[in-house]
Formats: sequence, structure tokens, C-alpha cells
Amino acid sequence: MQKADKIYFMEKEIRLIKLYCTVCHHYDTTIVAEIQRLSNNFCPKFSDEEAITIYLWGIANQKYEMKATYEFINEYWAGWFPELPKYESFVKRIGFLAPAFASLARALVVEQDMESSLIEHILDSMPIIVAKQSRSGSAKTAPEICDKGYCSSKKTYYYGVKLHSLAQKQHHSLPSLAFFGITPASVSDIAFAKEALNNVRNIDIYGDKIYNDADWFEYMRKYNNVNITAPVKLKKGQEVLECIDRLYNSAVSSIRQPIESFFNWIIEKSHIQYASKVRSSKGLLSFIFARIASIFLF
Repeated sequence: MQKADKIYFMEKEIRLIKLYCTVCHHYDTTIVAEIQRLSNNFCPKFSDEEAITIYLWGIANQKYEMKATYEFINEYWAGWFPELPKYESFVKRIGFLAPAFASLARALVVEQDMESSLIEHILDSMPIIVAKQSRSGSAKTAPEICDKGYCSSKKTYYYGVKLHSLAQKQHHSLPSLAFFGITPASVSDIAFAKEALNNVRNIDIYGDKIYNDADWFEYMRKYNNVNITAPVKLKKGQEVLECIDRLYNSAVSSIRQPIESFFNWIIEKSHIQYASKVRSSKGLLSFIFARIASIFLF
């Protein structure tokens, strides 16, 4: 092995060790409370910490499918995980650990070093597609959390879920994820926002047209000190917006533009948007939360 190759592999080893240590820290402090076992097999030879680390390490190395991650570990890192089970058992363990990945993702969001003086936030959602338009009406994967919905930005129907995000604007950089939630694809963005943001206080929020609700805006301003801004919608019978409204909408859109870059960055970094290989609700939740966690870890 050449010296450069040795240095490269050593750097990879250090990254893996750091990831494992991070997982262990969060497992001991928060995750363990989310994972409950009712059998005597409370301390399996292949630990939860190892399983979480392997799944995240696969994402970090662009192994976005479960099979690819498993084969990658078997081929290059088997000595680090001598108790790695058969593939089917590994898949079941990752599904079982869905609450662990959710807990880890939430903890990493809270740990961010965001600029506390900034109060501007952007509210939006993106689809996580289990089946594309041609199969959206017949797909049956993870029916407990998935259904058919419409993505207006892509102008297409799909079967899956939505990732709702509230992100804080940052100076000269992408927004920082401050809050996230998952709903079936058919749930409207504003229905989720009204329920999920009820306890948010003292910030400004910029949303898309779908969030435009004057009564909700007034309630949030009066009781939560939250100012919500959204583009003006066409009134009933109106075909074209007035000039002042078009200028206003352009201004709001320019403020909201970073959220599109943020979503594109997440998709490129983690391949979160397409989950066609997932076969269960637990598997889908692990798929989503592991990828959210990965954007903070790598």
C-alpha cells in the first residue's frame, strides 16, 4: 500500500472512530430511553451502537441503499464489526432502531451552534417519495405513515411522506434546521404548521402561499409574538395580481430562496428524497431520520 493510500485509510479510520464515539455518547445520554426490549437479550453481541454507526457510515460513503451499505461493511470494514449478523437480521435491527435515529436527529438539531440573534426563519416542506406517479395509486408500502399526495413544485402525484422543516436563516450560508416533522403526503402544509408550531415564540417566519391564513397569522402574532409572512394569493375571480402584490411576492420569494438551496443540499448529501427500496414503516423512519442525522455528522 502506498504512503498516500495509508494516510487516506487512516483518516477514514479516524472518522469512523469519531462517528462511533458520537453515537455512543448520544446512545448513553438520550437514545437508550427510546429503545426498550422485553426479552433477556438486552445486550446482544452486535450492539445497537454498532448498527447505528454502520448505517450512518454507509450514508457517509455514498452507500444509500441498505444492501450496498451491508456489502460495503462486509468487504472493507468486517474486522471492525466481527459480530455483524446476516443481512436479513441487520435490516430488522435497523428498522427496530427507528426511534434511536429519530432521537439522534433531534439531539443533533438541538446541539447546533445557531446565531441566536437571528429571528428570521423559513417554513417549507419537501416530498419523500416511496412510489412515483405511475405507482402512486397502487403502492402499499408503510401504509401506517404513507399515502398519496401532490407535490406542486414538481407538479406530480406521489406516494410517500412529507418532511416539514423550519429553518433559521444564517448570514452568508445555508439555513440551519431548527425543527422538523414527518406527515403522510396528503397532509397539507398549513394543517401541520398550525399544530406543530403552536408553541413557537418570538420569531419571524416566511412561508409559501399555502401557509397564507390571516386568522392564523393574527393568532400567532397576538399570542406567540410570531410574525408570519407569505405571498399574496389571487382572490376569487382575480386573474392577475396587482403590481404592488407582485413586487411584494418577489420580495418574499427572495427571502425564502435559501430553503430551496437547503433542500437541494440535503438531497445531494443524503439522497433522502427517494425511498423506493424501503419496505416497512420502521425502515422508512430509519431511512429518513438517519439521513437527517447524517447532515450534521459529515
